[in-house]
Amino acid sequence: MSGRTMGGAPAPDPDENRRQVLYWRLLARLFDPEEQASLESASLAVVEDVGLPAALLDPGASVDSVVQRHPELAAEFDGLMTPEPDEDGARDRAAEVRRAALASKVLLNVFASGSGTVTAEQLARWQSDAGWLERALGCRPGELRGGRGGINRAGAGQGVSPTGTGVGAPTPDLSRLIPEIGPELGSIEAGLVKRMHLREVLADPALASRLTPSMSLIEQLLRDKNNLSGVALANAKALIRRYVDEVTEVLRTQVEKATVGELDRSVPPKRVYRNLDLDRTIWKNLTNWDPEEERLYVDRLYYRHTSRKTTPQRLIVVVDQSGSMVDSMVNCTILASIFAGLPKVDVHLIAYDTQALDLTPWAHDPFETLLRTQLGGGTDGTVAMALAQPKIAEPRNTVVVWISDFYEWRTDELFESMAAVHRSGAKFIPVGSVTSSGRGSVNPWFREKFKDLGTPVISGHIKKLVHELKTFLT
Repeated sequence: MSGRTMGGAPAPDPDENRRQVLYWRLLARLFDPEEQASLESASLAVVEDVGLPAALLDPGASVDSVVQRHPELAAEFDGLMTPEPDEDGARDRAAEVRRAALASKVLLNVFASGSGTVTAEQLARWQSDAGWLERALGCRPGELRGGRGGINRAGAGQGVSPTGTGVGAPTPDLSRLIPEIGPELGSIEAGLVKRMHLREVLADPALASRLTPSMSLIEQLLRDKNNLSGVALANAKALIRRYVDEVTEVLRTQVEKATVGELDRSVPPKRVYRNLDLDRTIWKNLTNWDPEEERLYVDRLYYRHTSRKTTPQRLIVVVDQSGSMVDSMVNCTILASIFAGLPKVDVHLIAYDTQALDLTPWAHDPFETLLRTQLGGGTDGTVAMALAQPKIAEPRNTVVVWISDFYEWRTDELFESMAAVHRSGAKFIPVGSVTSSGRGSVNPWFREKFKDLGTPVISGHIKKLVHELKTFLT
């Protein structure tokens, strides 16, 4: 009769009930900041039963503060929302209650962002809590919000079990929702930044030092830079520089991983020890083996070819700098600067809205480039094409990357000029979004036209564009 009532029905599972209490409290607090006394007292009892600190239920306590007082909990947050099934398929219900309490804490801190004016300290705390959520989802802090690691994730949400959703289910496996969670985190962060008195924060070096660079913050700084001066402008530039340097480091690593061309056999290998091909040398000299002396006599040494054949290439990057393309503008400006640093790659950079600006003289320095952008306004790609076309001197050695959502005023005229570039022999790569989240809309008319032309729109993670450019330029 174990596990059943007198009537034969399954007996209530106390751990299942505990988890239900925690999830109902989570839902209640997300939709109503007011405490419900019965849920709070029941949740406190549950947390204490599983040996967790009561601070997990304190909305004012950040995850950082909880972990500082209870450092043993840090490891439990890593991968918290991507639980691996037990080998025997059994569920450890007590462990699920514990995970539910930890998951509720981080979810509530991130998604119940409150209202009213936000201070620099509150933004920093939210960014830290969002970082813990990203860790719980198996990502690096900042990755889903377009931060330092956001452009380096691959395979997010793959191989996820369909189970684990719903209030009464095991600890939710939210990794399947990463493509949706990333943009949502960015939206919340952008809202917090807008609720800050940012100019006042930037004017105070102590407050400004608490800010962590993120795409949402950089966007606001770029929009407001012309209204800043003195200390506020200097602090804004310092934050932009920090963000650019951090993202550049990640992107440069990705580009350098496979930035190589075909081996150039016409160049003799350099005869130094590090290039010695020992296996080939032994194989070619096996006929000189003396079995009596058990010695191999080497007539000739063989060396590996390391010189690689490269062709001078021209990369023309055209970026829509209208309000909907800020993330792409930042990422592609940085990417262009990295390719500008490669040997025999001639990079040209053009930004446009209703007017076009040739940023080529600053293409090697994304920081200076971004300071010269004017975000917002309408979109007229024909003015950018007027600058780009004269730069296509040798079409076969030219790649044109056009980043936009393609919501244009003069659609037919612009598309015909793009098709002409493609027919000339240049490689034309239309890109719908180059973001860390991969979210972005593209004009369906242009999408179909590019598909028919044989140059489908790349839309999504910046790694896709990195791969395309490396394939052509190396």
